[in-house]
Amino acid sequence: MMSKTLLLSSLLVFILSIFLLPFLRLSNTSMEADFADLLVTNAFIYTSDPSLPFADSMAVKNGRILRLGNYSSFKDLKGSKTKKLNLDGKIVVPGFIDSHLHLLYGGLQMMQVELHGVNTTEEFKMKIKQAVESKKEGVWILGGGWNNDLWGGEMPTSNWIDDISPQNPVWLSRMDGHMGLANSLALKLAGITRETKDPPGGVISRTSDGEPTGLLIDAARQLMLPSIPEPSIEERREALLRATNYALSKGVTTVVDMGRYVPGSSTELSWEDFTDVYKWADSSGNMLIRVCLFFPLVTWSRLADLVQKIGHMVSQRIYLGGVKAFFDGSLGSNSALFYEPYADDPENSGLQVAELDDLTNMTTLSDKSGLQVAIHCIGDKANGLVLDIYKLVASINGERDRRFRIEHAQHLASGATARFGKQGVVASVQPEHLLDDAISAARKLGKQRAESGSYLFRSLLESHSLLAFGSDWPVADIDPLNSIKAAVKRIPPAWETSWIPSQCITLNDALDAHTISAARACFLDKIIGSLSPGKLADFVILSTNSWEQFTAEAVASIEATYIDGIKAYSAKDAL
Repeated sequence: MMSKTLLLSSLLVFILSIFLLPFLRLSNTSMEADFADLLVTNAFIYTSDPSLPFADSMAVKNGRILRLGNYSSFKDLKGSKTKKLNLDGKIVVPGFIDSHLHLLYGGLQMMQVELHGVNTTEEFKMKIKQAVESKKEGVWILGGGWNNDLWGGEMPTSNWIDDISPQNPVWLSRMDGHMGLANSLALKLAGITRETKDPPGGVISRTSDGEPTGLLIDAARQLMLPSIPEPSIEERREALLRATNYALSKGVTTVVDMGRYVPGSSTELSWEDFTDVYKWADSSGNMLIRVCLFFPLVTWSRLADLVQKIGHMVSQRIYLGGVKAFFDGSLGSNSALFYEPYADDPENSGLQVAELDDLTNMTTLSDKSGLQVAIHCIGDKANGLVLDIYKLVASINGERDRRFRIEHAQHLASGATARFGKQGVVASVQPEHLLDDAISAARKLGKQRAESGSYLFRSLLESHSLLAFGSDWPVADIDPLNSIKAAVKRIPPAWETSWIPSQCITLNDALDAHTISAARACFLDKIIGSLSPGKLADFVILSTNSWEQFTAEAVASIEATYIDGIKAYSAKDAL
């Protein structure tokens, strides 16, 4: 009797299990769905979110932040498949956003002659000679990054390199991108002679008897473009991969790419790069970081049509940002536009590289179509005139959240910082540039003028301006940590004291300028920029576990970079 009862019980259990098993599996799956994919614990997390500035733990699910806080409140999020990352007190910050760089241009320069940091004329010539020796006759020698201030200020000329490059045309961009040096063969191929006139917004440097020296400034650089072979699609794609991997190694998870076109040029290289490179990378799984793209202002209608059709978000990795124009040159090339002449060049107040009426009209039309506008301004007059344009356009088109941008905003006249705040104009600045300009600004502008109006970061913040940090790579290195240190300390190489110490800012403000403020500056603050629930899980692990030391010294290195909660770079793996 017992055996028959046992048999019936076993049969009943078997039958029930058949019916209940799917529901049990569904229940388990439902429970797993509530668990985090990743738990970051025992960390010192700076969130860039004022509602919860600091935390010690963070949960990530499906590439987004699920929760932040104390680990004791995270036990309900840990499942059998949850990965746990114990950081032993290391500092975690949001993924850095580089608010202004030239991604493909920088990647291409990684494949060319590197002249950053060259501090003697002999080394300059030696690098070109080595490049010529490695190339076949007739092949172009391309490179960039030179800074004449490092070897005393003397400008290079074509006769420096003609003897070592008689059969190879040479084109070498200055570190600021507003001046380039051509050898005599390159000038000949470009058809540039003593009879060639300066183009609008550009200057062909000449000897006392009128012969070109080889230096082409701002829009004059366009004269060289048709002669230089355009990089192939394969080369540009390789440049993107190199550049994005390099950015990840510096903790950068998002960049605002201002393109690789020449100042004042109407070429549409940015559009070709968008279709041939960025869309290819996105569809093939090679878009390793997030990019916000800015296109030439002259092509505003094309971008407006595209945004009308597909919106700003091409994908989670590609965002159509807006349009960009140039209004002046650079301090290093004596082409930044100032109200007063240069102290070392009394007949020169800089270059205005765009017609005021044309710039105003295109800005008005772009803004009316809903596009964000960014304009390059370095000198105080350039900044003042563009602030005037932005004020006029806002009055014409009416109030809205437009976030006009001024790129660089390096030298400002009295009262300009207040105008940034009042008009809601983004100051998109590059702190590392001050480390170079501190050496030459006094000579070019005069000490009092330079120190009263250069790199006014603290004044901009006090005027409630939105301050966003970038690198302008390859003009300066992609290195947010060095950029942050430059803004906090303002101590140039070989100096013992700060340059204009009254403009130093706090570490927290500098971190925000490379994270949440940078995200706001390009309308991406709803999805990135801070470690907040619901946002994409882009974050960086730093090498230090002392917030006090980091605050005092602003020194650290990148230990790992995560995008969507997945490790994209590890310093240990890179060894």
